[in-house]
Amino acid sequence: MRAMVIEENGGPEVLRPSEVPDPVPGPGEVVVDVTARGVNFIDIYQRSGLYEVPLPFVPGMEAAGVVTAVGEGVEDLSAGQRVGWAMAPGAYAERAAVKASLVVPVPDGVSDEQAAALLLQGMTAHSLTHSVHPVSEGETVLVHAAAGGTGLLLTQLAKARGARVIGTVSTEAKERIAREAGADEVVRYTETSVAEAVRELTSGEGVAAVYDGVGRDTFDAGLASLRPRGVLVLFGQSSGPVAPVDPQRLNAAGSVYLTRPSLAHFVADRQELLGRAGDLFSLLAQGRLDVRIGGRYPLADAGRAHTDLASRRTSGKLLLV
Repeated sequence: MRAMVIEENGGPEVLRPSEVPDPVPGPGEVVVDVTARGVNFIDIYQRSGLYEVPLPFVPGMEAAGVVTAVGEGVEDLSAGQRVGWAMAPGAYAERAAVKASLVVPVPDGVSDEQAAALLLQGMTAHSLTHSVHPVSEGETVLVHAAAGGTGLLLTQLAKARGARVIGTVSTEAKERIAREAGADEVVRYTETSVAEAVRELTSGEGVAAVYDGVGRDTFDAGLASLRPRGVLVLFGQSSGPVAPVDPQRLNAAGSVYLTRPSLAHFVADRQELLGRAGDLFSLLAQGRLDVRIGGRYPLADAGRAHTDLASRRTSGKLLLV
């Protein structure tokens, strides 16, 4: 079968199409014919070497497709079933062997592309708004990169829980996209100070939570935007890693909290995984959640998809199909 293989760390050019053996399911695994793959920043971190992975390596942590073979001990999945997964590598290939414990059924009414576009970022957004900082009705939260794939889902899920959402974006076009997703206020960080704008929009109080997947470029503004005892949820670093933080800064900002969650710790239990995925699929099928697909690329153009995602000029989710 064909797969995109990384043999050494580096730029997008190290993603090379290769012929590799067809996967065979081991105990507790299923083999999936992959029809759509989500492109995520974690793929870039693994390709570049920021996150170490054993080489050679087939990237891609999120996909959807059809089960073609079932390994020993798998009882709740069967051949011919439409499924999706997140948090398991190997999606940048025509077929993949995946731990069955990480695979979720995709219901009728949800397409393969929608599932591949939703699971990783959607379950991330769900865990952040329901578990890391459970959003309460009436509170105000700040979502950085509100027109990005995760930002759009964070905005919608926070609004569904009754929050007022302030989003940050870079352009007028992205402002329109964020507002369509439900953002009440939008700050263009290229034109104004985010922290000053947030203070003005909250009558000087600040926000209950900041959801930050950008990292280095937005961390200081997020910290300065919190109300006393607010929570800075740092869940990514698309602009680069944040420098070491003196804990005294959290005191000076108002006894605020800083957390760096990972989705893996919020779907480690299979029932929790199925619950989060089920909530998202239900909202999507009911038309209460919109998944914006910002671009579709052939598998062989994975490098171009990485370049486009890293440019931060895209909106919504990028797929390899």
